[in-house]
Formats: sequence, structure tokens, C-alpha cells
Amino acid sequence: MADIGKYNNLRVIKEVDFGVYLDGGNEGEILMPIRYVPANCQVGDYVEIFLYLDSEDRLVATTEKPYAQVDEFAMLRVNSVNKIGTFLDWGVMKDLLVPFREQKATMVEGRSYLVYIYVDQDTQRIVASAKLGKFLDKTEPDYTIGQEVELIIESETDLGYKAIINNKHWGILYENEVFEQLAKGLKIKGYVKKIRTDNKIDLSLHPLGYEKVDPLTQMILDELKKEGGFIAVSDKSDAEEVYRVFGISKKSFKQALGALYKRRQITISPDGIKLNP
Repeated sequence: MADIGKYNNLRVIKEVDFGVYLDGGNEGEILMPIRYVPANCQVGDYVEIFLYLDSEDRLVATTEKPYAQVDEFAMLRVNSVNKIGTFLDWGVMKDLLVPFREQKATMVEGRSYLVYIYVDQDTQRIVASAKLGKFLDKTEPDYTIGQEVELIIESETDLGYKAIINNKHWGILYENEVFEQLAKGLKIKGYVKKIRTDNKIDLSLHPLGYEKVDPLTQMILDELKKEGGFIAVSDKSDAEEVYRVFGISKKSFKQALGALYKRRQITISPDGIKLNP
């Protein structure tokens, strides 16, 4: 069965002057126009294609790579606006429609917006929505603490950064643990830090616990050697200063210092840290 709005691996069943037809299962024969047909493609070959509807609502296959598929979020640029809605560039020939009812505010040509791509059940057309909340938190979070996840930054808030987790749930990166500016739409790896009783999810940009200590301790030792055995940063330093010097959070820094101190590799004073002989 072929999935609209997603990548499919379909078999070539017929060659014609204007392209090839693919076996779409319940969807019947699907045309791949000749401009997309790979070199030396023959009947019986399987081809990875992206499936969408053309301007006449006919299924068409392409080897173009969209910026995102159905059921995914993406930061997309507005190509045009007309009386029907807003049309986004999503990497294939036909632009992606955002109906006016799916816009939080009127979209402006040339600007980029974070949207969710889905198949409208009434029209069976692929469309997008800027009203992201209605597509998230539909299932119970089943993450484990410390699990690596894919994040998309949605917005900056008073608490920190609101992020989308694995295209399924909302999460939060707290301001005091993020020491860089994160742009809206940025895709980045993160880690589940805590799942609260109300199913709200706290996130971290760094692995949790001691699994991150060893590479950090080595990095601190390397910096100490490079600086002649002393750096004027300690566990009493401000978090911003720690990040400026080492590029890590103060919590991670203190964990690594603790490990080094227990091994008697460093001496810690209010003025800084010193490499032991």
C-alpha cells in the first residue's frame, strides 16, 4: 500500500514515453513523470519515491526530496498568498497549502513558519497547519529518563525554550541550563530529564548523570594542561563564566570537578582549579 505524503519503495510496472508507472497497490498505477525517472530504470525495478497530489489532485511520484513528510514538523518559507490560503516551499514542485483557518496569524510572503504537515481527512489533500498544539500530546509519554530524543525548538518563553519531542510531545528546556541562543525551527538532539506527574516533560541538551563525566573530565584536564596547570574558574564561579570557558553547564562542570577531585587530579580553591603533579 502506498502512503501519500511519505517516502515509498514502489515497483516499476510500465514504461511510457512520458515516464513510468509504479505499482501503488490499492491506489492503482501511479505515474512518475520522465524528468524524475532515474537513469537505466526498468520494469521490475524498485524505486524510492515521494508521493503527493499534483495540481489536479492526481497521485504523482517524484524523486525530489521534500523538507518534511506527513506527520512531521518543519520550518518552511512562504512562497505566495492568495484567497485560498498561504503556499509554502517544501522542496517539491507543488507548494504546500496552509488554509487560513490553520494560521495563528496571517502569514507573510518571504517569512518562514514552523508548521505541521498532515492529510486533511475531508479533502484527502496534503496541507499544513501553524496551530501546532492540536497535533501534540495525543498519547501518554513513554520515554525513559536519560533517553536521547529529537527536538525542534518552537519558541522562547519566560522559562526557557519550548520544544517538540520526536514529533509527538511538548517539552521544556530551562533557561538556566541553556547557554546559547536557540533559533525557532532548529532541529537538535536532547535528553529526557524528567516526566512530571502532569505528564509535562523537562529536557536537557546534555546526557544525564555520570555517563557524561568522563569526556568532560578529560576536556577539563586538557584545558588545564594547555593553560599551564591553572584556570581561574571554580565550582563557585558563575554559570555564564563556566560556559564561556568550557562550553558546558555549571551542573555538568561541578560533576566533572567532583570526579577529578576524588581522583586527586586537581585542587579546587575559590580562585580556580589547579592541576596536581
